Amino acid sequence: MWYDLVFQCTIWMRPEWEKSVLPEELAVESFTEWFRDAEPRIRHALTATFGFQVGMDVAADALSHAWEHWDLVRAKPNPMGYVYGVGRNKGRRVVGRRPPVFPDVPTQRIPHVEPGLPTAVAALSEKQRVVVTLVYAYEWTFSEVAELLGIAKTTVQSHGERGVRKLRRTLGVEL
Repeated sequence: MWYDLVFQCTIWMRPEWEKSVLPEELAVESFTEWFRDAEPRIRHALTATFGFQVGMDVAADALSHAWEHWDLVRAKPNPMGYVYGVGRNKGRRVVGRRPPVFPDVPTQRIPHVEPGLPTAVAALSEKQRVVVTLVYAYEWTFSEVAELLGIAKTTVQSHGERGVRKLRRTLGVEL
């Protein structure tokens, strides 16, 4: 099945008392539907938080956790935000508070992409980095980011404005 291809791992069986209350087919179907929407969003948010490699790794771990505990995850008021939080906690255990590492800008992308952008984005605070990346690179709405992060829409807007202001200052770009 698709989850074997994505995660390349064995799904462990739960103890008998923790077995799904959903029939297996229904659980797979509901998870698959949720996964199609949630996977790219969680992956984008976690790579913005931790950089490409660590973000991809913890996104896979968090989504695997969601599958293993789907009955519990789907009952959460914000399953995507919960799974993002699982990935963020795993990532923090891996990297601590070190800044993320983003790949250098390929030379064929210069001058269309500022070569100092990856370093400048990595220097933003975590919330500023996530908001700026999701809103300006992936074109999420403030509402979508607010829901994922579990914060107010106005807070997302403030983090975005501060992050962009700091990027402009760091890169020497003024309007």
